[in-house]
Amino acid sequence: MDSGNDRATLAAFFVGAALAGANAVAVRFSNRELDPLWGAAFRFALAAVIFIGLAAALRLALPRGRAFWGAVLWGVVQFAATFALMYYAFVELHAGFGQIILALVPLLTVLLAVLQGQERLHLAALAGAVLAVGGVALMSSASLHGSVPFLSVLAGLGGAFCFAEAAVLVRVLPPVHPITMNAVGMVAGTAVLFLGALVTGETLELPQGAATWTAVLYLVTFGSVAVFLLYVYVLRRWAASRAAYAFLFSPIVSLALSAWLDDEPVTVGLVIGGVLVLVGVYVGALRPSVSVPRPPEGVQETAS
Repeated sequence: MDSGNDRATLAAFFVGAALAGANAVAVRFSNRELDPLWGAAFRFALAAVIFIGLAAALRLALPRGRAFWGAVLWGVVQFAATFALMYYAFVELHAGFGQIILALVPLLTVLLAVLQGQERLHLAALAGAVLAVGGVALMSSASLHGSVPFLSVLAGLGGAFCFAEAAVLVRVLPPVHPITMNAVGMVAGTAVLFLGALVTGETLELPQGAATWTAVLYLVTFGSVAVFLLYVYVLRRWAASRAAYAFLFSPIVSLALSAWLDDEPVTVGLVIGGVLVLVGVYVGALRPSVSVPRPPEGVQETAS
């Protein structure tokens, strides 16, 4: 990998992680008016329209055959399964606690990549993840006090597991352009989410409040289109476990926004925890001596 591409990947990593950091707060605002499955379906339906428009404008051919069904499978895991569980979790869980759960994604990604033969378990990666998760826990320690709904925590853990599996899965699928992959994946995920909303009897209504519309529009544009384009871009160039360290950087942004929008105090634990997160990301994902496994045979970089 040349230095230019490496700088581009680093930039995509940090920008995507920062944009994703606001998603938990935006989902909380969305859930205050929209039912969770319908809110997720509405978000990804709008985002899918944007991706389809981008694909048409750039004259990108949709994948066919195995590549098409691979994108569908990825979309069902990445968008339907992950966000059905996470939206349900965020009905009860606050953004800080939800980010603690999502910060487990790198650890889960390492384990799943090892179990599926993509990577070998490296002590530095494991130590970095543990250190950064500890920092996230310290930053959000206030969220750990009081009663926490068990089913919401379980849903959050399930969402983190699905996110990790989607990251591992994309590296063994046929190479597809990020725009068309997201277009196909989001259509498939939206269909499953919409069906789930119908089956569970959710109310299908458009947002009424300005705060809800603001949250949804952010989730559609920056939180979905921008974040997932950048995420797939990084996944095609880094090992899945390394790319997943974005989940350890995002809580810094998420908790800062929570402090601004919800008047949460900026404590010493927040500052120290933020430092631990950055150190953990560096040790486990960005340290120059960390080797990046080559993609499995048949997986190539996507055009961008």
